[in-house]
Amino acid sequence: MARIAVAATAPFGADVLERLAARHEISALLTRPDARQGRGRRIAPPPAKLVAERLGIHVLQPDEPESGLELGAPTVVVCAYGLLIPEDLLGERAWLNVHPSLLPRWRGAAPVERAILAGDTETGVTIHETVKELDAGPIAAQRAFPIGDGDDAAAIFAQAARFAVELLDDVLADSSPQFVPQATEGVSYAEKIVSDDRKLDLADDPVALVRRVRALSPHIGARADLHRRPVTIWRARIGEAGAFEPLEVQPDGGQRMDEAAWLRGLR
Repeated sequence: MARIAVAATAPFGADVLERLAARHEISALLTRPDARQGRGRRIAPPPAKLVAERLGIHVLQPDEPESGLELGAPTVVVCAYGLLIPEDLLGERAWLNVHPSLLPRWRGAAPVERAILAGDTETGVTIHETVKELDAGPIAAQRAFPIGDGDDAAAIFAQAARFAVELLDDVLADSSPQFVPQATEGVSYAEKIVSDDRKLDLADDPVALVRRVRALSPHIGARADLHRRPVTIWRARIGEAGAFEPLEVQPDGGQRMDEAAWLRGLR
């Protein structure tokens, strides 16, 4: 069992934090400040903070991380933290980043979503040294796994979290882990998901439309106009005739429901 700190904010980071806490001593969580969330724009804590408070882990929430933070451990595991860690802070201890892709493919903010959108049949998780350049540090461990035809982003994140903790067990147990520089070929960047990425053009290839729904579910959702009404589409498939077929939708201001039930309500 190692004594480590964790830097995490988003749900993926919260999942990794909880799994690590079951196997290691967590001295502190470094996370982003509470922020406005949801349609009501109420101030709410980040998902990783909720996990830490439930587990009794000390929480630090600086607006920007700075040198001298009292993290209480020689190693920090970074996972979906979301803020730049300055070089002087990186120099104070070991920082290991958990990235849900097979680096150097899909460096950046949205590796899971971009892998699904691109039609990748394989992805993975990488443990690497945190450096100034985005997701470019040398690799300590990596594991690949397939992307199933029905896998959405949630399924990929869950698989990556499970494998990440197993890889970290080995890296943290090694007093002198080996780091291998990333390949210079095959580098690609996973740009942040923006509003245009959510839009479904129902005239597009049905396979690409289903991929977009899978890539954005269940955390963001794809958007389209069905029967002249705007909806969020959470699940979809290719129908028997080869057409795009929504399965679960959410009308603006309403609840998620089967597409058939929503259609009945329109009559």
